[in-house]
Amino acid sequence: MTSSNKLLNKLSGGDRRSIGQSNKVASLVLKRPSLFPQLMQGLWNSDPLIRMRAADAVEKVSLHKPNLLEPFKAKILQMLDEATQQELRWHLAQIIPRLRLSKKDRTRAVSALRLYLDDQSSIVKTFAMQAMADIANTNEKLVPEIRELLTSLTKQGTAAMRARGRKLLRHLARKDRETTS
Repeated sequence: MTSSNKLLNKLSGGDRRSIGQSNKVASLVLKRPSLFPQLMQGLWNSDPLIRMRAADAVEKVSLHKPNLLEPFKAKILQMLDEATQQELRWHLAQIIPRLRLSKKDRTRAVSALRLYLDDQSSIVKTFAMQAMADIANTNEKLVPEIRELLTSLTKQGTAAMRARGRKLLRHLARKDRETTS
């Protein structure tokens, strides 16, 4: 069994309500970043449980070491466009703002995340909102567009979307005050 299989096998079994050993895998990869490419392979695994848990572990690792994502930026952006599995989508939404995005990449990411707002999962929708706000925080030109979208979603979205939208709008308003002071 290859080391990649050993790592990904730790993410198998059980059901979708469990994250399995993704915390242990994330901790292991944080200690041994050379394992990150093997973990990334899990995002394309044929087993949906491994995909979702690999995405969870990648998200946790990238929170502390976002630079590990950079060699995979093109593939992550492509997956953002193509993913249909809700657990994968919500983790991708968390991961995308951690990438160094060019103007073209930001446009592509925001377009894909707008499509996530039509997902059946309220979690996917809420994380998409958060991701767009995070991306807007790194690019002032996006703020008006994202503010308008968040304002609309805060009025008509699910309860989770309305709550997150209010929080994000307050944050954008604070940022506006800081840049105009």
